[in-house]
Amino acid sequence: MRFMVSASTDAGTVKTTNQDSVSVQLLERDGKQMVFAILCDGMGGLQKGELASASVIHAFRSWCSQRLAALLKNGLQDGDIRREWTQVITDCNKKIKTYGRENGVRLGTTATVLLLTQQRYYVANVGDSRVYELQTQVVQITRDQTMVAREIEMGLLAPEQAETDPRRSVLLQCIGASEEVYADFFYGTTLGNTVYMLCSDGFRHKITPEEMLAYLEPYRMSSPENMLRNEQALIRLIKERNERDNITVATIRTYE
Repeated sequence: MRFMVSASTDAGTVKTTNQDSVSVQLLERDGKQMVFAILCDGMGGLQKGELASASVIHAFRSWCSQRLAALLKNGLQDGDIRREWTQVITDCNKKIKTYGRENGVRLGTTATVLLLTQQRYYVANVGDSRVYELQTQVVQITRDQTMVAREIEMGLLAPEQAETDPRRSVLLQCIGASEEVYADFFYGTTLGNTVYMLCSDGFRHKITPEEMLAYLEPYRMSSPENMLRNEQALIRLIKERNERDNITVATIRTYE
């Protein structure tokens, strides 16, 4: 199996700074490709959100360069990923909180991390950025750590009500602004002829899953150039619909 990757980000129609950060790395080991991607949404209502998101990206890229090869050599295990990524997130939370205290500011970020190998995907999520799997339909892999998502799970709120609920962006936790951070982890089989997508909440608020599929379904994502063109076309559509938040998306296309 082979991979193609792309990523796009935009400050949006209102904000002068882009507090989102994204990284997508196409890696190769023993002639086989894999992808390591991280997307972070710095808190728009907090100061220095761009610093928080960039610092988490840097920490996970360092983990990738320093630890991934050793884990692959010994055979990648779900428990190893959970343990090591949890440590990265815990360390980032402490460092960002310390920076905030020492500088008299509040800052924080979501974090969505994806390792896509030939056989399996590994996902960690803190906050409300998301990972999707697109084939003939759109499947959300992650679960939002938000107040409305928790109320939906408890049966207190209908999913259609959540789309317009004013609390839809209220996070239960984020890196740098929570005392303790507990990531959700998701694992599954890597599928061929599939698009895996990471996005910030600003990317998804103004479009439907059907529109995501219309632009990003696998057959439309036939080259890195097409992938970038389709991402940016969706971002233009989102901006035309007056999305006020930063807008970020990363896509990975699998093929034989």
